[in-house]
Amino acid sequence: MFGLIDGTGFEVLDPRFDSCFVGHARVERLWTGGRWLEGPAWFAAGRYLVFSDIPNNRMMRYDDTSGHTSVFRAPSNNSNGNTVDNQGRLITCEHLTRRVTRTDFDGGITVLADRIAGKRLNSPNDVTVKSDGTIWFTDPNYGILHDYEGDYGEAEIGGCHVYRHDPAKGMTDQLTSDFVKPNGLAFSPDETVLYVADTGATHLPGGPRHIRKLAVSNEGRLSDLGVFAECTSGLFDGFRVDRKGRIWTSAGDGVHAYDPDGTLLGKIHIPEGVSNVTFGGEKLNRLFITASTSLYAVYLTVNGSRLG
Repeated sequence: MFGLIDGTGFEVLDPRFDSCFVGHARVERLWTGGRWLEGPAWFAAGRYLVFSDIPNNRMMRYDDTSGHTSVFRAPSNNSNGNTVDNQGRLITCEHLTRRVTRTDFDGGITVLADRIAGKRLNSPNDVTVKSDGTIWFTDPNYGILHDYEGDYGEAEIGGCHVYRHDPAKGMTDQLTSDFVKPNGLAFSPDETVLYVADTGATHLPGGPRHIRKLAVSNEGRLSDLGVFAECTSGLFDGFRVDRKGRIWTSAGDGVHAYDPDGTLLGKIHIPEGVSNVTFGGEKLNRLFITASTSLYAVYLTVNGSRLG
């Protein structure tokens, strides 16, 4: 857990990255034993992190007060992405049930979205919450392609899209139609931009392996601003944004940090493929990293723009 872990470290590609980390800070491995970890979400009130172990059909809980990791929920319906809504409740994307759910304070599960125009969703993947309480999620078909991360099934919608769910109205709207496999997503700090990863290269030769930038209107509609960044190692998956608008994204060799101008500032090397990240800790200055089999964390000099 402590000291320098083989295969970890900071790689500076732009001088601006120097100010993002403490010179003596080291990447810590907090837990290992998963098959494909995903969806880290930070709960400030309890000082704990919830994350998914998709193939093992369970959710895990890392307790920051004790350093102990335990099973949070099993079975978990092959949960993938998680976040926290504005009231501090867990929002989860479930592959097996092809739905987005909310865990209420009493432990009950509320289904937020499982169909669009009467047709079942594919397998909701990642999720984020806007300050107005709307819930935005991606719906590629990874969870129905085989039985490893869900159940093999037929796609009913005929495409993979980005959606917005309004809990106040109980309505879910499709926002995009031109993604191959939309994956991770996050808002800029002022919420005028939504970043969405497209991992279409997993199943389409020469397909996208980038993050796109989309303008968000006052009515919640999206307009394309083009490709923000192309992945230089593997694929982008999940990511989060810090208070100054930098994007911290998963990649094949670790975490890549991008300036809002699109410059790759540097990397945090991790000895496993990284799936997702989130900011946590008392000051949101600790980056939690889910990789293939392990949970990692590192303290930075930057702060996350929001919980989840």
